[in-house]
Amino acid sequence: MLYFQIVIMAGTIMLAYYFEYTDTFNVHVQGFFCYDNAYTKPYLGPEELSAIPPAILYTVVAGVPALVISATESVFFLLQYVSEDVDNREKITVMGDCCYLNPLVRRTFRFLGVYAFGLFATDIFVNAGQVVTGNLAPHFLTVCKPNYTALGCQQAALFISQQGACTGNEEDVLRARKSFPSKEAALSVYAALYVSMYITCSVKAKGTRLAKPVLSLGLMCLALLAGINRVVEYRNHWSDVIAGFIVGGAIATFMVVGVLQKFKGKPLLSEIPHEGSITDTPAISRTELESPGEKYAATQNPITFAEVT
Repeated sequence: MLYFQIVIMAGTIMLAYYFEYTDTFNVHVQGFFCYDNAYTKPYLGPEELSAIPPAILYTVVAGVPALVISATESVFFLLQYVSEDVDNREKITVMGDCCYLNPLVRRTFRFLGVYAFGLFATDIFVNAGQVVTGNLAPHFLTVCKPNYTALGCQQAALFISQQGACTGNEEDVLRARKSFPSKEAALSVYAALYVSMYITCSVKAKGTRLAKPVLSLGLMCLALLAGINRVVEYRNHWSDVIAGFIVGGAIATFMVVGVLQKFKGKPLLSEIPHEGSITDTPAISRTELESPGEKYAATQNPITFAEVT
């Protein structure tokens, strides 16, 4: 199953790469009306000049969840390590027949692996929506620079559908055709919601009843500001941002509830059995598993068995 998951993850990354950095999938060319006020907003420059440039956004989206989850799992592990009697415990967890992995590393990789898969899946869904719809950004006509005289735009109601109607920079025009849904809004909400649900479902320490909602609402507020910034800078419509919020929120909810089951799992170090842990097993469960012959043998020569997972 591990190799199968690695193949799925690699395929997801490759698909996201083809959507993002190649022209394998052609963007749908959507027409426009002459002098349409919905697409004549000013162009404030490339994405790098935005108040929230892509480099910062992608760094935060990838780095903050990894840092929060890794630090939280490490603290959990250390607290349980010093509070439990670990003298009679093995320091490794068996995975399959060949591999040995510390429970801290396994849990951390599990949560981060699911997060990374959902992040790339969000990127794929957003790119697919942008390619299929080809919705125009608010500044589309500003970067398109159509020759209204040559196009015969004597009246604003004339609809222009031909592909060579723009005379502006081709890269800016192509980017302006990929507005719905907003990728920045989707990724920011996905990261904020995933980390918020992780904090809410995993942190059970006393005294965090108020801290957890404060941190969660703060992350969601930052994601909301990222979406608002896209509208303020005329890079996306409100509908694009709302659609991005829906896509990112839906994928984050599915990953947490459907895949990770609200981060439920065995606590750290509890997966490693004590010596003689069979004494902790309820008697009724052992009785149900024993056959009459085994019961008789046990009464004649009692032997204690321990199952090692």
